[in-house]
Formats: sequence, C-alpha cells, structure tokens
Amino acid sequence: MQVSRRSFLKSAAAASAAVGFPTIVPSSVFGQYAPSKRINVGAIGVGRISRGHDLPGIWQYDKANIMAVCDLDAHRVEEGKQLINGVYSKKRGGAPYNGVTGYADFHELLANKDIDAVVISTPDHQHAACAVAAVHAGKDVYMQKPASLTIAEGRYLSDVANTTGRIVQVGSQQRSWKQFRYAAELVRNGRIGDLQHVEVGLPGDPAGPEAPHMPVPDGFNYDAWLGTTPDVYYTEMRVHPQKDFDRPGWLRCEQFGAGMITGWGAHHIDSAHWGMNTEYTGPVEVWGTAEFPKSGLWNVHGKFLTHARYANGVTMDISGDFRNGIKFIGTKGWVFVTRTEQLTPTDMGKAADVKATGLEASDPAILTSVIGPDEIHLYVSEDQHGNWLDCIHTRQLNISPVEMGHRACSTCLVHQIAMHMPNEHLHWDPVNERFLNNDAANKWLSRPQRAKYAFMPQHA
Repeated sequence: MQVSRRSFLKSAAAASAAVGFPTIVPSSVFGQYAPSKRINVGAIGVGRISRGHDLPGIWQYDKANIMAVCDLDAHRVEEGKQLINGVYSKKRGGAPYNGVTGYADFHELLANKDIDAVVISTPDHQHAACAVAAVHAGKDVYMQKPASLTIAEGRYLSDVANTTGRIVQVGSQQRSWKQFRYAAELVRNGRIGDLQHVEVGLPGDPAGPEAPHMPVPDGFNYDAWLGTTPDVYYTEMRVHPQKDFDRPGWLRCEQFGAGMITGWGAHHIDSAHWGMNTEYTGPVEVWGTAEFPKSGLWNVHGKFLTHARYANGVTMDISGDFRNGIKFIGTKGWVFVTRTEQLTPTDMGKAADVKATGLEASDPAILTSVIGPDEIHLYVSEDQHGNWLDCIHTRQLNISPVEMGHRACSTCLVHQIAMHMPNEHLHWDPVNERFLNNDAANKWLSRPQRAKYAFMPQHA
C-alpha cells in the first residue's frame, strides 16, 4: 500500500510521542533552524552552575539543541534529563519530549558523532581535562572558568585547543555585560588619564568544621570525580549536596581549586586586564599575605591582600576588603565597575548610579563620555553563550578565547602562590610562565596527576 508523505509524517510523529523521543521536532521547538543548521550540544556536569546558568544560557537559543548530559552522579544525570526535556516540552506546547541522552562517562558522550559542541560545568579541577578531551574529539567547547587547576594545565589546554582550531569559549560572562566593556573603553581611551593602579575586590569564603568519613552514595563515581587529584575519603561536605543544588563544598578545598582568588578572581582579573590592555600577559612581580584555616575540611584562603606590578608600570591590589568590583585609578580620576546584583547594602547607599548601572566615577561626566569613531572600541557581545553559538557557525574569534581565559586564571594562581609564600617578592616571567630564580615557587606551577586520569605530559 502506498503511503502519502502527510500520512507518514503523522504516523511518525505519533510513534515519536509514544516512546517520548522527538524523531520529528516541530518548528515551535527550534523556530527557523532546520536540523542541519542546529548546533547539537552535550552538557558535561549538570549541577548547580549548569542548571542555573549554562543550560538556560544555551536553551534560550533555537539554534542550539541540548541533546545529551553527563555527570558522575547518576541522580544528577536523571535530574538533568528531566530539566531539559521539560523545557523542550514547554516549547512544544506541552507535548511529550524525551530527546536527551544521559551518560556516566564524558568520554562516551564525546564519542557521539551527532554532538557538535559541549558545555563543561564541572568542578574546577576537571575543567581542563574535559576540555582537552573535547577538542581532541572535534567538539567546540564552552567551559566554566577558571580555565584550569594549575598554570601548567592551562598552558597545555590553550596550546592543544589552538592547534585543533576548535571554538573554545571561557565563561567569563562579564565580557558580555556592557558596563564592563564600557569601563574598559573609558580606561583604554584615557578618560581617567594614564592608568596607574587597579583595585580588585573579591568576596570571601569562610572556614568550616571537620567532616566525618561517609559511604559513597549509590550511583556516584567518586574515584572519577576526584580525577587527577589525590585519593581522599568521601564526605558530602567535600563534594556536593545529595538532596539539592546548593553551593558545593569542593569550592573551599585547595585540592580542587584555589578559592575565591580564582572563583571570582577569574572574572574580575579578566575584566581588569581588559581595561589594562594586558589580556595576553600577566604581572612581572607579585607579593602578599593571606590567612588560611588552621583546622577543618575547607582550607582555601580567607582574608588576604596581594599586590602585583606589570611591565608597563601599572600596579594591582587584590583583597576581600575592597568593594566587590574593579576600580581603575588614573592620573585624572577613577572608574569603578561591578555587577549590579552583587552590591552590598553599604555599596547601595553610596551612589544611585552604581545601583542602576554598575558604574561609578570620580567625575560623573566620565560616565557620559562618548567613545568616538576613531577611538578604541572593544569587542561587543550581548550574551556570552550566544556569542559562542554564533562563533561556532562563523568560526570567527569569540569574546573569551581560551588563551585569554588562561591568562586571567594564571594571574589568579600567581597571586595564590604569593599567598602561600608571604615572605617572598616573586618575580614572574609571563612569556615563559615561570618564576625567576625561585624553585620553591615554581613547584606550584603543576601538580602530580593520578596516572589513570592524567591528560597531559607530567613534565609539562
């Protein structure tokens, strides 16, 4: 019996709905984008930052189709699938949708040739490992900051990514916020005179109690979660909550990251470098002090103050005692920029302009300055995830390329090393990425990797 095209499509759609898999996806899901034009995305890590930031940042675009999720916690895989399927179901007017595949191993996700690109929203110590594997697999990458756990890992990642020609976007989303771009343009165009000094204010992290040994939860591959880092006992406070998606404990453990110096520092130092025109280098001298917990599971830095000097003579101070944001200080005035939703109550009372725009200046006229057609205009991106998707199509340079993200991260880590060596004035070579005449400091540039999870030469 001959079957008409219309009857075939109707039968196929019914069969698709019956099994919950969208063999034929209506235009209401992806708008004008035909299947051949859509970017199929896999999500590696579907915890707090993925659910609240990265996934919504991608599924808002019809040009993208999130088709797979991967997590080492089986419960999070299922919850991630349900979340994304629910979003696409709503886009279909409530029709059933079950088009998201779950994986327990990110290498298996990367082996899926239907996946064009991945978003990496794992803990910090897994960022570089996942990204290196992804570009080797031919995938474009959006990765959360900081770019790496160590400076050596970051250098390796950037080199590998740039040799593959993949589009790698670091999640430094402040580059897509207009107040940070405008502040950088004001500074680069001399509105505060010659730049002399930069203050970077970061939030802090409290210490915590001791935490008992606990059995590893069913469905959680804890050994793979530790990855390249040493084997230590499981306790929920070290990893992530089992019952919700609150802030995870690993953020406060130096085994997995450096604390707020990279957690927020990767954002603010990147924005500072934008205004300083030092996005592809770093300081030449760093020193400082920090308080570290004397007990408890969480051991990242607490209260701190670090200093740096750049080759052009500009100095930088970073501390939790400064207002959260970046203050550029020049010979003719200053500009302060921050995220408006991150202002403290004290900040809110200082200036209505800051509350509304995230900007403040020594002279309000600075903030109404128009950047002329013959002046420096910086890269314009309206949305970080959208810019990544656009650049996957065009293959043009994205707003936060991997080398830029590495330089912001490596600067953060140089400051962290200075915290651990408070009696030292460290001299950093940003070209060769080594400390001058200081073997003790250079030992911090890399960490031994457990052999079964190693992803880079151990001498790198």
